[in-house]
Amino acid sequence: MSHGEDHPPIARSELPDDTAALARFLIGKLVVRDLPEGMVSGRIVETEAYVVGDAAGHGFRGMTPRNRSLFLERGHAYVYLAYGVSMMLNVSSEAEGIGTGVLIRALEPLEGIAIMRQNRGVERLRDLARGPGRLAAALRIDRSLDGLDLCRKGPLWLAKDGQKAGEIGQGIRIGITKDADRLLRFYVRGSPFVSGPRSLQK
Repeated sequence: MSHGEDHPPIARSELPDDTAALARFLIGKLVVRDLPEGMVSGRIVETEAYVVGDAAGHGFRGMTPRNRSLFLERGHAYVYLAYGVSMMLNVSSEAEGIGTGVLIRALEPLEGIAIMRQNRGVERLRDLARGPGRLAAALRIDRSLDGLDLCRKGPLWLAKDGQKAGEIGQGIRIGITKDADRLLRFYVRGSPFVSGPRSLQK
């Protein structure tokens, strides 16, 4: 039984067409995953923007078969395998043909917590979706979802429930070496579900 009617998708027209603005906009919004055993959702508490001309972005050198979803119109899923171990969920962020995106870095679990615990093999609520690889595992996100339209109901979509995000902090991105000093990571200040070292949560 689906409870998707509780979480209408965010219309593409609501999404800012600037990558950094979208990364900020997505803080406090929901990622909803419809799995055979039930609905799983979490509130986005941390994102990173990979903007036009960004040496750290996957689209920097142009389109390839692997990254083509990044070049779709804003609001599509770009899912890739990082370091051969962790899936990463990104949202394409500008006009079709521009390879930019927003990495969803951390979620506050809301629904389907028992399913997330099973998917992750951990009990602690705080650790279920704190970090991009963990959240992808918790929501069972894989390459089959790459290129999916996140602005319509399906196996995975973006939604909102009208709740305010809280105070949004801004800082450097985590784990990159190129263009590393740019303030393109957004997060909910004080949220225990944000990833990375506490020194970065100012």
